[in-house]
Amino acid sequence: MFIRLMSGAAAVAILAGAAAAQQTDITIGMQLEPPNLDPTGGAAAAIDEVVYANLFEGLTRFGPDGSVLPGLAESWDISDDGLTYTFHLRPGVTFHDGTTFDAEDVVFSLDRARAEGSTNAQPALFASIESVTAVDPETVEITLSAPNGALLFNLAWGDAVIVAPETADTNETEPVGTGPFMFSEWAQGDHVTLTRYPDYWGEAPALESATFRFISDPNAAFAAMMAGDIDAFPVFPAPETLAQFEADPRFTVIVGSTEGETILGINNAEPPLDDVRVREAIAHAINRQDIIDGAMFGYGTPIGTHFAPHNPDYVDLTEMSAYDPDRARELLAEAGVENLTLRMMLPPPVYARRGGEIIASQLREVGIETEITNLEWAQWLEQVFRGHDFDLTIVSHTEPADINIYARPDYYFQYDSSGFQALMEELAATTDPADRSALNQQAQQIIAEDFVNAYLFQLAKTGVADARIEGLWENSPTQANDLTGVRWTE
Repeated sequence: MFIRLMSGAAAVAILAGAAAAQQTDITIGMQLEPPNLDPTGGAAAAIDEVVYANLFEGLTRFGPDGSVLPGLAESWDISDDGLTYTFHLRPGVTFHDGTTFDAEDVVFSLDRARAEGSTNAQPALFASIESVTAVDPETVEITLSAPNGALLFNLAWGDAVIVAPETADTNETEPVGTGPFMFSEWAQGDHVTLTRYPDYWGEAPALESATFRFISDPNAAFAAMMAGDIDAFPVFPAPETLAQFEADPRFTVIVGSTEGETILGINNAEPPLDDVRVREAIAHAINRQDIIDGAMFGYGTPIGTHFAPHNPDYVDLTEMSAYDPDRARELLAEAGVENLTLRMMLPPPVYARRGGEIIASQLREVGIETEITNLEWAQWLEQVFRGHDFDLTIVSHTEPADINIYARPDYYFQYDSSGFQALMEELAATTDPADRSALNQQAQQIIAEDFVNAYLFQLAKTGVADARIEGLWENSPTQANDLTGVRWTE
């Protein structure tokens, strides 16, 4: 027998082939399917979870730590009076259909977002903008009606991404953006697939393709992960199984924080819920820890207002609405309310379905019955969010720093306070960090005292991934599965 020694060239070729075989596709699990794929025309968090930073980009963007980073604007200048922002756009950027991105696309996108009758879910982001002007193809000037210390933050939202006038009307089903991935396929009810855009202006992602699979059932999600059909489930819907994944070396469990204030939403315009005593009674009837333990298996942080505990401006107001069923009964008696039955409309997430059953039991203890209706996400958006046809609901508000929704009387819980609205106008016009902090704390106090909603817990980010994957976000400063830095390690 003889052994022929391999030549250096052959060895290099084999090693190169092994490197080339490294996995470059990924399958991401999501519990909810987006109703469409246009982040400028829908409120569902699942839209951004697919397209934010992957397919669509804005002038600025959020980093994994929540910081605001340059996006399609590589830099900007702010006038001394705070009223004019001059954005310098990146050169050589193209949309996925090959057309050139320039200042006119920015003007179109922002004017469209803030236009009367716009379908944008977050019009408040653009309320301070007076005009948007293309100075030249690579320069945009935004003029404000009053200084707005949050403008760069607002422009980082998915609702503020830049779209092309030629494709804006078809982005719901065939999205065209400027990001590192381009739309490939949407098999409704099953998955969306993105592929790497070869002419991306920035650093090419390591992944060549990404498929987002929609699995609403927690048991099915567990089975898909164990079978290797899903590579990562960044927001895993079955927290009770996380211990099994932690004990399995094939997986990594990723636990972080989110911007998701989970609330028992209350229809403030619906009698007798328009009586603050009734809303306070509901709040005192609820044991937050029981919900965290029973619905989320201990994952979650109790909150007493609509603000994230990890934010430096957060005020702990949980004692104001502490669990006190006797006080709840007293308040209902003071309000002259008895034999009350409320309709609770629940969207699909596990925290809502499981939490709803626990809350129904707690409310029953103080004399409030509930009629629970489980809705699919599209139904919830139509009936509750748009139609205001509900008494109670449970939902996580995963948008960052979104306490300003309480200044919108037409928002689904229909809270109408002129004092709060004036406070939000003052906040928008304030640029000093210390002053903004004080206003944020005052705002938290107001909505807690008005018991607008019953504040439950800050949603934890509990994810599971193949142990060979790196680069997934630990925390969720915005609703996103940003794949730009994700890669397989072997």
